[in-house]
Amino acid sequence: MPDRLTGMQIFVRVASTGSLSAAARALGLSQSGVTKHVAALEDRLGVRLLHRTTRRLTLTEAGRRYHEACERILAEIDEAEAAAGAEAEEPRGTLRLNVPVSFGVLQVAPMLADFARAHATLAVELGLNDRPVDLIEEGWDLAIRIGHLRDSSLVARALAPCRMRVCAAPSYLAARGWPRRPQDLADHNCLGYTLASDDGWRFEGGTVTVAGSLRASNGDALVAAAAAGLGMIYQPTFLVADALRRGSLVALDLGTIPSLPIHAMMPSRRSPPAKVRALVEFVAGRFADPPWDRDLPPSLGPDDALPVPVPAHPRAESGRLS
Repeated sequence: MPDRLTGMQIFVRVASTGSLSAAARALGLSQSGVTKHVAALEDRLGVRLLHRTTRRLTLTEAGRRYHEACERILAEIDEAEAAAGAEAEEPRGTLRLNVPVSFGVLQVAPMLADFARAHATLAVELGLNDRPVDLIEEGWDLAIRIGHLRDSSLVARALAPCRMRVCAAPSYLAARGWPRRPQDLADHNCLGYTLASDDGWRFEGGTVTVAGSLRASNGDALVAAAAAGLGMIYQPTFLVADALRRGSLVALDLGTIPSLPIHAMMPSRRSPPAKVRALVEFVAGRFADPPWDRDLPPSLGPDDALPVPVPAHPRAESGRLS
């Protein structure tokens, strides 16, 4: 069966020129090909669209109505293609972005003001959760995730490394002493992150199993508890950076800790729309030199002097326990 859209386009050209041969020349087709398309249309519709005479073609009443409908449909298709093409070139519409809770609040949300000012025709819907999301099923245009990729069907763009640190409050270290090697963590109160795949803390030499009196599904809560002297934590620098700079937490030198990758993930291997490309490039530019890692105090060992904590705002380390 001849393509319906092509048939409409040919019929509209025949109607506007009043001639099969003129329509064929304008479309770069043979006259017999144009005739077959028009005949196929009439057969499928069950009506005659054209009055044929030796001099010219004219529209029947049914042909006139069909011609008007075809012009409207083809115009709408042209507008839809033009709009899609514009979206491929200019970011517009709404972009649904999903990020982990703490990383989103501390690192992504603050930069969205600059992004919004640069892209006035684009709105961002920011979703915050730490669980894995199905981008296609849940309708997310883009997700930022920390850790090694598990879904090979997604397109990923590496944004930055996520560096990990073992941290404790000076008061905890003064009371419980310093671990000198990763294995010594077994004798300490190690606060756990419940969304981790296991209870182990990874170091270059292997994984150490730890335990403690508190486990939480939110890293901010663990930072708050550690800063209060409850125990040690194993958390990313983007989460502990401010506490390390204030001296309310100390990073411990227990050897090299492998970094985790931070990726932007997209749901299709086809070229992403302009709105997705724009945000990915913006975030990649901001994270090329991770701002949370700038001017961090060095990790300390048991022979180093402890910093004097800087008084914090009363709510600065309260965490988000709700």
